[in-house]
Amino acid sequence: MHIDCDSCTVRGDACSGCVVTVLLGMPSSRMEWDEDEERAIGVLAASGLVPPLRLVRAVDHSSRQAG
Repeated sequence: MHIDCDSCTVRGDACSGCVVTVLLGMPSSRMEWDEDEERAIGVLAASGLVPPLRLVRAVDHSSRQAG
């Protein structure tokens, strides 16, 4: 999983409740979690030990085809 806080549409508003800033502080660059790390964070979040990942990526509407 690629995590780029610069591309998050709720950056600022949701940072204080996001696992990234809780565990790592505000990252200075893009991060990458492998499947095991992503699963571990999910287990910790589900048990209430850390907040969930709040990353919300912008939707690119230009790549959609007309239907």
